[in-house]
Amino acid sequence: MGMQPQGTETAARAAQIVETLRGLEGPLLPILHGLQEEFGHVPAEALPVVAEALNLSRAEVHGVVTFYHDFRREPGGRHVLKLCRAEACQSMGAEAIARQVQEALGIGFHETAADGSVTLEPVYCLGLCACAPSAMLDGEPIGRLDAATVAEIAAEVRR
Repeated sequence: MGMQPQGTETAARAAQIVETLRGLEGPLLPILHGLQEEFGHVPAEALPVVAEALNLSRAEVHGVVTFYHDFRREPGGRHVLKLCRAEACQSMGAEAIARQVQEALGIGFHETAADGSVTLEPVYCLGLCACAPSAMLDGEPIGRLDAATVAEIAAEVRR
């Protein structure tokens, strides 16, 4: 491998991802998703690589990363719990569930547990309105959240 500094390695891998996806129509979002999938977040070192490849300013790329809640700028936890905050879930008690989840995990929204086990993110509709309140753990939907499922989720992410 060699003695490359971490940032150079990240930028080189980012460049490979950009090259693979830049031919798509509207390539910015797929590239950002690809970066997050690879690194667990969108690293700052990747922004100039993306900007240059797509002939955008760094500010434009940064603006898109910060606008969309899906993109993290810091590494997430081993698990990612997305809790729905939309109206249907709110009407079914999502606020109380959110408090229970935050208490059980010891973190707030947009935070990662100190042990790196889980990141908690708010989302605005998972399309599981009929099963409100709902969440998604590592891409798996969970409907009809209640105190028991909150406890199960907390136990699952700590394993």
